[in-house]
Amino acid sequence: MRWTTQRVHPCLILTMNLNEWLTSPFLWRAMIGGAGVALIVGPLGAFIVWRKMAYFGDTLAHSGLLGVALGFLLGVSPSLGVLMVCLLLAALLVFLELKERLSADTLLGLLAHTTLALGLIALAFLETTRFDLAAFLFGDLLAVTRDDLIWIGGGVAVAFAVLLKIWRPLLAATVDEELARAENVPVTKVKTAFTILVALVIACAMKVVGVLLITALLVIPAATAQRFTKSPETMALAASGVALAAVIGGLLFSLLCDTPASASVVAVATLIFVVSRIIVGFGKK
Repeated sequence: MRWTTQRVHPCLILTMNLNEWLTSPFLWRAMIGGAGVALIVGPLGAFIVWRKMAYFGDTLAHSGLLGVALGFLLGVSPSLGVLMVCLLLAALLVFLELKERLSADTLLGLLAHTTLALGLIALAFLETTRFDLAAFLFGDLLAVTRDDLIWIGGGVAVAFAVLLKIWRPLLAATVDEELARAENVPVTKVKTAFTILVALVIACAMKVVGVLLITALLVIPAATAQRFTKSPETMALAASGVALAAVIGGLLFSLLCDTPASASVVAVATLIFVVSRIIVGFGKK
């Protein structure tokens, strides 16, 4: 799969020495953008693993295709389109969970496939619009621009601020929702805020790993850190560390082997997970 014109030719990459890599603006933009996303997916991913919400991330990712198409149709930024659709879907999911008697996984399946179908239909109306769909679906980390960094930085800052504010009540609702309600914790409001945060991060991370791979970056680092930590705070920090290592390792692997950067990040994260499991297995023996 070939990427945008901003991608450096593989022959040039193979002849670049370490100093040239460290002074390449495109590489630094990719590193900074990936690091920003890595820092926030750690704590968010921890809660997704604890609350068993991986399918929820997939549902929002599927809706990203509809957001991209609507962004082009309405003449706004695709990232803004993804954010709007993800926020609407998150709010709709919370509403349906309160009003309908369907299980959460049934609602997620319904919304995931409906938004995916609507996204494909919307794309049919973009016959005269030229854009790299693969970059939105699977990310284009090496083509991150300064405007992308502003978008990522702003979204991550807002997500961190809100997450710090709701950390304790969200943790209480995650451990025991009924007990949290008995202690007057605003469970519904906290869950809604967390759902919106996940939607915001998925929209911000679209350029880094794409809407179809963001769930992997949310789940894999958190699942890796889960076996090595004993408290929620250390697990969140460790998950961010694993995600950051995956970003750096994936970028270096992509530059050396001319592989898609975003997919390489996810592959490295998976490799770290597998190695950690092997280490844990040997430790038990």
